[in-house]
Amino acid sequence: MSAVDFLAQEKIWFDKTRYDEAERRFYERMNGPSQPTQDVGANTILQDIARARENIQKSLAGLKTTLCKRGSGQPSMSQHSQLSTSSTSAADQGELVSRIKSLELENQSLHKVVDDLRAALSKLECRVAVLEKSPVAVTPAPAPSVPYTNGTTVQKTSAPVKQDDDDDDDDIDLFGSDEDEEAEKLKEQRLKEYAEKKAKKPTIIAKSSILLDVKPWDDETDMVKLEECVRSVQTDGLLWGTSKLVPVGYGIKKLQIACVVEDDKVGTDLLEEEITKFEDYVQSVDVAAFNKI
Repeated sequence: MSAVDFLAQEKIWFDKTRYDEAERRFYERMNGPSQPTQDVGANTILQDIARARENIQKSLAGLKTTLCKRGSGQPSMSQHSQLSTSSTSAADQGELVSRIKSLELENQSLHKVVDDLRAALSKLECRVAVLEKSPVAVTPAPAPSVPYTNGTTVQKTSAPVKQDDDDDDDDIDLFGSDEDEEAEKLKEQRLKEYAEKKAKKPTIIAKSSILLDVKPWDDETDMVKLEECVRSVQTDGLLWGTSKLVPVGYGIKKLQIACVVEDDKVGTDLLEEEITKFEDYVQSVDVAAFNKI
Protein backbone atom coordinates (compact mmCIF):
# COMPACT_ATOMS: atom_id res chain seq x y z
CA MET A 1 0.00 0.00 0.00
CA SER A 2 2.86 2.44 0.68
CA ALA A 3 4.28 2.04 -2.84
CA VAL A 4 0.86 2.57 -4.38
CA ASP A 5 0.27 5.71 -2.28
CA PHE A 6 3.71 7.00 -3.25
CA LEU A 7 2.97 6.53 -6.97
CA ALA A 8 -0.49 8.08 -6.61
CA GLN A 9 0.83 11.17 -4.84
CA GLU A 10 3.87 11.63 -7.12
CA LYS A 11 4.04 15.05 -8.73
CA ILE A 12 4.44 15.00 -12.49
CA TRP A 13 5.27 17.96 -14.66
CA PHE A 14 2.32 17.86 -17.05
CA ASP A 15 3.06 21.31 -18.50
CA LYS A 16 6.46 20.34 -19.82
CA THR A 17 5.12 20.16 -23.38
CA ARG A 18 4.06 23.79 -23.29
CA TYR A 19 7.45 24.88 -22.04
CA ASP A 20 9.11 22.78 -24.73
CA GLU A 21 6.90 24.33 -27.35
CA ALA A 22 7.73 27.86 -26.12
CA GLU A 23 11.42 27.02 -26.13
CA ARG A 24 11.17 25.70 -29.67
CA ARG A 25 9.45 28.81 -30.91
CA PHE A 26 12.04 31.02 -29.27
CA TYR A 27 14.89 29.24 -31.05
CA GLU A 28 12.99 29.31 -34.32
CA ARG A 29 12.66 33.04 -34.11
CA MET A 30 16.33 33.36 -33.30
CA ASN A 31 17.65 30.95 -35.94
CA GLY A 32 14.80 30.75 -38.43
CA PRO A 33 12.60 27.75 -39.22
CA SER A 34 14.99 24.82 -39.89
CA GLN A 35 13.97 21.19 -40.42
CA PRO A 36 10.18 21.66 -40.07
CA THR A 37 9.48 17.96 -40.59
CA GLN A 38 11.71 16.94 -37.69
CA ASP A 39 10.05 19.53 -35.39
CA VAL A 40 6.61 18.23 -36.26
CA GLY A 41 7.73 14.70 -35.50
CA ALA A 42 9.22 15.80 -32.21
CA ASN A 43 5.99 17.57 -31.28
CA THR A 44 3.95 14.42 -31.94
CA ILE A 45 6.36 12.35 -29.85
CA LEU A 46 6.10 14.81 -27.00
CA GLN A 47 2.35 14.74 -27.20
CA ASP A 48 2.36 10.96 -27.10
CA ILE A 49 4.60 10.99 -24.05
CA ALA A 50 2.27 13.42 -22.29
CA ARG A 51 -0.71 11.28 -23.06
CA ALA A 52 1.07 8.23 -21.73
CA ARG A 53 1.86 9.99 -18.51
CA GLU A 54 -1.77 11.02 -18.11
CA ASN A 55 -2.86 7.44 -18.67
CA ILE A 56 -0.38 6.22 -16.06
CA GLN A 57 -1.71 8.74 -13.56
CA LYS A 58 -5.28 7.69 -14.21
CA SER A 59 -4.44 3.98 -13.91
CA LEU A 60 -2.70 4.55 -10.59
CA ALA A 61 -5.72 6.43 -9.27
CA GLY A 62 -8.04 3.61 -10.39
CA LEU A 63 -5.78 1.04 -8.75
CA LYS A 64 -6.02 2.91 -5.48
CA THR A 65 -9.81 2.96 -5.56
CA THR A 66 -10.00 -0.75 -6.34
CA LEU A 67 -7.70 -1.57 -3.44
CA CYS A 68 -9.90 0.42 -1.14
CA LYS A 69 -13.03 -1.38 -2.33
CA ARG A 70 -11.49 -4.84 -2.10
CA GLY A 71 -12.31 -5.18 1.58
CA SER A 72 -15.98 -4.52 0.96
CA GLY A 73 -16.11 -7.00 -1.94
CA GLN A 74 -14.86 -10.07 -0.02
CA PRO A 75 -18.21 -11.08 1.53
CA SER A 76 -19.81 -11.31 -1.91
CA MET A 77 -17.09 -13.69 -3.11
CA SER A 78 -17.62 -15.90 -0.08
CA GLN A 79 -21.36 -15.94 -0.75
CA HIS A 80 -20.73 -17.05 -4.34
CA SER A 81 -18.44 -19.81 -3.11
CA GLN A 82 -21.04 -20.95 -0.59
CA LEU A 83 -23.71 -21.07 -3.28
CA SER A 84 -21.47 -23.09 -5.59
CA THR A 85 -20.54 -25.54 -2.85
CA SER A 86 -24.19 -25.94 -1.86
CA SER A 87 -25.17 -26.72 -5.49
CA THR A 88 -22.39 -29.29 -5.90
CA SER A 89 -23.29 -30.92 -2.59
CA ALA A 90 -26.95 -31.18 -3.67
CA ALA A 91 -25.91 -32.83 -6.95
CA ASP A 92 -23.67 -35.28 -5.06
CA GLN A 93 -26.50 -36.13 -2.70
CA GLY A 94 -28.85 -36.83 -5.62
CA GLU A 95 -26.29 -39.13 -7.24
CA LEU A 96 -25.77 -40.99 -3.96
CA VAL A 97 -29.52 -41.48 -3.55
CA SER A 98 -29.83 -42.93 -7.06
CA ARG A 99 -26.91 -45.29 -6.46
CA ILE A 100 -28.39 -46.45 -3.17
CA LYS A 101 -31.72 -47.21 -4.88
CA SER A 102 -30.01 -49.23 -7.62
CA LEU A 103 -28.04 -51.18 -5.02
CA GLU A 104 -31.24 -51.97 -3.12
CA LEU A 105 -32.87 -53.32 -6.29
CA GLU A 106 -29.85 -55.50 -7.03
CA ASN A 107 -29.87 -56.76 -3.46
CA GLN A 108 -33.52 -57.76 -3.75
CA SER A 109 -32.91 -59.64 -6.99
CA LEU A 110 -29.95 -61.46 -5.45
CA HIS A 111 -32.09 -62.45 -2.47
CA LYS A 112 -34.66 -63.96 -4.84
CA VAL A 113 -31.99 -65.95 -6.67
CA VAL A 114 -30.58 -67.26 -3.40
CA ASP A 115 -34.04 -68.32 -2.23
CA ASP A 116 -34.65 -70.19 -5.49
CA LEU A 117 -31.33 -71.97 -5.19
CA ARG A 118 -32.08 -72.97 -1.62
CA ALA A 119 -35.47 -74.38 -2.65
CA ALA A 120 -33.91 -76.37 -5.50
CA LEU A 121 -31.20 -77.70 -3.19
CA SER A 122 -33.75 -78.82 -0.62
CA LYS A 123 -35.71 -80.67 -3.35
CA LEU A 124 -32.57 -82.42 -4.52
CA GLU A 125 -31.75 -83.48 -0.97
CA CYS A 126 -35.23 -84.94 -0.56
CA ARG A 127 -34.94 -86.90 -3.81
CA VAL A 128 -31.51 -88.25 -2.85
CA ALA A 129 -32.84 -89.35 0.52
CA VAL A 130 -35.77 -91.18 -1.15
CA LEU A 131 -33.45 -92.91 -3.61
CA GLU A 132 -31.13 -94.03 -0.84
CA LYS A 133 -34.02 -95.58 1.09
CA SER A 134 -35.57 -97.44 -1.92
CA PRO A 135 -33.84 -100.71 -3.14
CA VAL A 136 -32.00 -100.59 -6.44
CA ALA A 137 -33.76 -102.60 -9.18
CA VAL A 138 -31.61 -104.12 -11.91
CA THR A 139 -33.24 -103.52 -15.29
CA PRO A 140 -31.81 -105.27 -18.35
CA ALA A 141 -30.66 -103.04 -21.18
CA PRO A 142 -32.79 -103.07 -24.35
CA ALA A 143 -31.62 -105.42 -27.03
CA PRO A 144 -29.73 -103.64 -29.83
CA SER A 145 -31.35 -103.66 -33.24
CA VAL A 146 -29.46 -105.16 -36.18
CA PRO A 147 -29.95 -102.96 -39.33
CA TYR A 148 -30.16 -104.51 -42.78
CA THR A 149 -29.79 -103.01 -46.21
CA ASN A 150 -33.51 -103.14 -47.12
CA GLY A 151 -34.43 -100.91 -44.16
CA THR A 152 -35.80 -103.61 -41.82
CA THR A 153 -34.38 -104.18 -38.36
CA VAL A 154 -34.29 -107.29 -36.21
CA GLN A 155 -34.17 -107.11 -32.45
CA LYS A 156 -31.25 -109.14 -31.19
CA THR A 157 -32.10 -111.03 -28.04
CA SER A 158 -29.69 -111.29 -25.19
CA ALA A 159 -29.51 -113.48 -22.13
CA PRO A 160 -31.03 -112.06 -18.90
CA VAL A 161 -28.73 -110.45 -16.37
CA LYS A 162 -27.48 -112.76 -13.68
CA GLN A 163 -28.70 -111.45 -10.33
CA ASP A 164 -27.62 -114.17 -7.93
CA ASP A 165 -24.74 -116.59 -8.21
CA ASP A 166 -26.54 -119.24 -6.16
CA ASP A 167 -29.54 -119.53 -8.48
CA ASP A 168 -28.23 -121.72 -11.30
CA ASP A 169 -31.69 -122.48 -12.66
CA ASP A 170 -32.29 -118.87 -13.62
CA ASP A 171 -29.26 -118.85 -15.94
CA ILE A 172 -30.70 -121.54 -18.25
CA ASP A 173 -32.26 -120.00 -21.37
CA LEU A 174 -34.60 -122.60 -22.89
CA PHE A 175 -35.63 -120.52 -25.91
CA GLY A 176 -32.50 -118.43 -26.59
CA SER A 177 -30.90 -120.89 -29.01
CA ASP A 178 -33.96 -121.10 -31.27
CA GLU A 179 -34.25 -117.34 -31.46
CA ASP A 180 -30.56 -117.01 -32.32
CA GLU A 181 -30.91 -119.55 -35.12
CA GLU A 182 -33.92 -117.69 -36.54
CA ALA A 183 -32.03 -114.40 -36.44
CA GLU A 184 -29.06 -115.93 -38.25
CA LYS A 185 -31.32 -117.40 -40.94
CA LEU A 186 -33.09 -114.09 -41.41
CA LYS A 187 -29.75 -112.31 -41.62
CA GLU A 188 -28.47 -114.70 -44.29
CA GLN A 189 -31.67 -114.31 -46.26
CA ARG A 190 -31.43 -110.49 -46.19
CA LEU A 191 -27.79 -110.57 -47.28
CA LYS A 192 -28.65 -112.90 -50.15
CA GLU A 193 -31.45 -110.61 -51.32
CA TYR A 194 -29.16 -107.61 -51.16
CA ALA A 195 -26.48 -109.37 -53.22
CA GLU A 196 -29.06 -110.33 -55.87
CA LYS A 197 -30.36 -106.75 -56.11
CA LYS A 198 -26.84 -105.41 -56.40
CA ALA A 199 -26.01 -107.87 -59.17
CA LYS A 200 -29.08 -106.80 -61.16
CA LYS A 201 -28.14 -103.12 -61.10
CA PRO A 202 -26.21 -102.00 -64.21
CA THR A 203 -22.62 -101.04 -63.48
CA ILE A 204 -21.22 -97.74 -64.68
CA ILE A 205 -18.36 -98.27 -67.13
CA ALA A 206 -15.57 -95.73 -66.88
CA LYS A 207 -14.43 -94.55 -70.31
CA SER A 208 -11.77 -92.15 -71.58
CA SER A 209 -11.17 -90.23 -74.79
CA ILE A 210 -7.55 -90.41 -76.02
CA LEU A 211 -5.91 -88.43 -78.83
CA LEU A 212 -2.74 -90.10 -80.20
CA ASP A 213 0.07 -88.60 -82.29
CA VAL A 214 1.64 -91.28 -84.51
CA LYS A 215 4.88 -90.05 -86.15
CA PRO A 216 6.38 -91.69 -89.29
CA TRP A 217 10.07 -92.11 -90.11
CA ASP A 218 10.27 -89.61 -92.97
CA ASP A 219 8.25 -87.79 -95.64
CA GLU A 220 8.29 -90.86 -97.93
CA THR A 221 6.26 -93.01 -95.52
CA ASP A 222 2.85 -94.07 -96.85
CA MET A 223 0.46 -92.38 -94.38
CA VAL A 224 -2.59 -94.27 -95.70
CA LYS A 225 -0.88 -97.57 -94.98
CA LEU A 226 0.20 -96.26 -91.59
CA GLU A 227 -3.39 -95.39 -90.69
CA GLU A 228 -4.57 -98.84 -91.79
CA CYS A 229 -1.98 -100.43 -89.52
CA VAL A 230 -3.10 -98.29 -86.55
CA ARG A 231 -6.78 -99.08 -87.09
CA SER A 232 -5.94 -102.79 -87.40
CA VAL A 233 -5.28 -102.81 -83.64
CA GLN A 234 -8.56 -104.18 -82.26
CA THR A 235 -9.39 -105.30 -78.73
CA ASP A 236 -12.34 -105.42 -76.39
CA GLY A 237 -13.15 -101.92 -75.05
CA LEU A 238 -11.44 -100.01 -77.92
CA LEU A 239 -13.25 -97.86 -80.48
CA TRP A 240 -11.33 -95.82 -83.10
CA GLY A 241 -12.58 -92.37 -84.10
CA THR A 242 -11.65 -89.64 -86.56
CA SER A 243 -8.13 -88.96 -87.80
CA LYS A 244 -6.21 -86.27 -89.67
CA LEU A 245 -2.71 -85.50 -90.93
CA VAL A 246 -0.90 -82.64 -89.16
CA PRO A 247 2.26 -81.18 -90.75
CA VAL A 248 5.35 -81.33 -88.55
CA GLY A 249 8.07 -79.80 -90.74
CA TYR A 250 10.30 -80.49 -93.75
CA GLY A 251 7.40 -82.12 -95.56
CA ILE A 252 6.81 -84.65 -92.78
CA LYS A 253 3.25 -85.14 -91.49
CA LYS A 254 2.06 -87.00 -88.41
CA LEU A 255 -1.17 -88.98 -87.99
CA GLN A 256 -3.45 -87.61 -85.25
CA ILE A 257 -6.15 -90.15 -84.42
CA ALA A 258 -8.78 -90.27 -81.67
CA CYS A 259 -10.17 -93.27 -79.84
CA VAL A 260 -12.48 -94.14 -76.93
CA VAL A 261 -11.40 -96.83 -74.47
CA GLU A 262 -12.78 -98.52 -71.38
CA ASP A 263 -10.44 -97.80 -68.49
CA ASP A 264 -10.69 -101.29 -67.00
CA LYS A 265 -9.82 -103.04 -70.28
CA VAL A 266 -7.55 -100.78 -72.37
CA GLY A 267 -4.75 -98.42 -71.35
CA THR A 268 -2.34 -96.07 -73.10
CA ASP A 269 0.57 -98.46 -72.56
CA LEU A 270 -1.24 -101.20 -74.43
CA LEU A 271 -2.02 -98.92 -77.37
CA GLU A 272 1.55 -97.68 -77.65
CA GLU A 273 2.91 -101.20 -77.50
CA GLU A 274 0.58 -102.51 -80.22
CA ILE A 275 1.05 -99.54 -82.59
CA THR A 276 4.85 -99.48 -82.31
CA LYS A 277 4.97 -103.08 -83.52
CA PHE A 278 4.61 -101.69 -87.05
CA GLU A 279 8.26 -100.64 -87.16
CA ASP A 280 8.33 -100.10 -90.92
CA TYR A 281 5.87 -97.19 -90.71
CA VAL A 282 5.76 -95.96 -87.08
CA GLN A 283 8.64 -94.14 -85.44
CA SER A 284 6.92 -93.16 -82.15
CA VAL A 285 3.50 -92.77 -80.47
CA ASP A 286 2.63 -89.93 -78.08
CA VAL A 287 -0.51 -89.15 -76.09
CA ALA A 288 -1.65 -85.65 -77.16
CA ALA A 289 -4.80 -85.51 -75.00
CA PHE A 290 -6.46 -87.71 -72.36
CA ASN A 291 -9.98 -86.89 -71.08
CA LYS A 292 -12.39 -88.80 -68.88
CA ILE A 293 -15.89 -89.34 -70.25
